[in-house]
Amino acid sequence: MVTIRLSRGGTTKRPFYHIVATDHRNRRDGRYLERLGFFNPIASGQDATLKVDLGRVDYWVSCGARMSTRVAELLHSHRAAQSAPVGAAAG
Repeated sequence: MVTIRLSRGGTTKRPFYHIVATDHRNRRDGRYLERLGFFNPIASGQDATLKVDLGRVDYWVSCGARMSTRVAELLHSHRAAQSAPVGAAAG
């Protein structure tokens, strides 16, 4: 079964994750079928926190791939942020 999950990179205390489509039997940081984007939890300033190719994610899901819990949460919040009107103020 194909799984869409995070693959860790970066250094000690400075994590960086690639969002990858991989066979569920492969190791976390091992071989993958396709790299779909990245997640940088410690991004600051102009750095992007999340960049993902949603078209390819939708393709893999249509082929039967399952997302890990964390990737599903990230994509859900990313899609919600994209659909929010530009310039909407909170409060």
